[in-house]
Amino acid sequence: MSARRVLVVGAGPAGFMAAAKAAEAGASVLLLEKMKQPGRKMMITGKGRCNITNVAPVAEIVKNIPGNGSFLYSALHAFDNEDVREFFRELGVETKVERGGRVFPVSDRAADAVEALVRHLHALGVKIETETRVAEIFVEEGHAMGVRLASGAKMRADAVVLAVGGASYPGTGSSGDGYTMARTLGHTVTNVLPSLVPLVTEEDWVKEAQGLSLRNVRVTLLADGRRIGEEFGEMMFTHFGVTGPIVLSLSRAAAEALAAGKFVELVLDLKPALTPEVFAARVQRDFEKYRNKALKNGMRDLLPGKLIAPVLDAAYLSPEKFVHDLRREERMRISEVIKHLVLTIEKTRPLAEAIVTAGGVSTKEIDPKTMESKLVPGLYFAGEVVDVDGFTGGYNLQAAFSMGAAAGRWSAARVGQAEV
Repeated sequence: MSARRVLVVGAGPAGFMAAAKAAEAGASVLLLEKMKQPGRKMMITGKGRCNITNVAPVAEIVKNIPGNGSFLYSALHAFDNEDVREFFRELGVETKVERGGRVFPVSDRAADAVEALVRHLHALGVKIETETRVAEIFVEEGHAMGVRLASGAKMRADAVVLAVGGASYPGTGSSGDGYTMARTLGHTVTNVLPSLVPLVTEEDWVKEAQGLSLRNVRVTLLADGRRIGEEFGEMMFTHFGVTGPIVLSLSRAAAEALAAGKFVELVLDLKPALTPEVFAARVQRDFEKYRNKALKNGMRDLLPGKLIAPVLDAAYLSPEKFVHDLRREERMRISEVIKHLVLTIEKTRPLAEAIVTAGGVSTKEIDPKTMESKLVPGLYFAGEVVDVDGFTGGYNLQAAFSMGAAAGRWSAARVGQAEV
């Protein structure tokens, strides 16, 4: 009996894993990639170091995938973070664990992971064709039977895995064409928004604070005055607004609120370790020490220099005012602003700049165990094209690898087989 023919569209992390697992299961696999090189987006993940996965338990991984994480339970249990690490270890890529459970190659080179995957696919007999753009998936008698290329040529297969990515970082090949292909076949594509993306503020003073990085701050996200998210950790000011790990983690919720027409604010607690009362006493001690200085010089023990002017402006006080001239209510106002510095969020940065796309092919129309379409037999989905997205920390790559592994195994399985 001849081997099952599996076509995988998209040579990113999900496509790589789908091709590998299908080939390991005995399928004849062709991997199609429209860019010149496979794995372009994977090469830039983790700032070029490739945050392969996270060592958190499966339940914790699901919690860190706010975009339909529960859909992944079956795929994660079938191919979890330890499986990912062992997979790369067998390919000669040793890994290490860093702060927050993040897993990276020991070499700190994303290229090592990508090159190992490509070598593995070649060793398995997978054929990789680059600069090959797929225009559509064709269906016969209700079953996915292959793809039609932009050139007009048809390629036939027993199963097709769509792993083309989302719409973020289009320069890496993720241009959203997978959504069009899925819609054409009757699939629902949920509202596509940027996730893990910097936020643009209305306040101009952020330009003066550009480059300032803050550690150990608490950020609360409000929509129409209601708290919709909170994070603690590191953030940074830019010429347009704010970014950094905790901002990126809140960006999905911010994007959804903005899309719904809500008024979105970010409230910074610059001294989260201290209660308002304890912090007010700290401010008073500092002001006793610097009572003969102007405020702009008397607050340098309290705040980074770039934040003194914005804080005083929010407290309606002149930087030139002397500390010894402050009234009690003015001192309390400064304390209050430092604990509640408000930024108005105007918008997110463009989807093209997002690390991950929120939204995609509806998970309600995909079998969570096999990743097969519930509408078109023989069509499988994996990776960012699916409406699944997580926080930073290795969760998105783990999701891609788990979905890819499921799609690869089951696309290679014949009807009635329980290939796991």
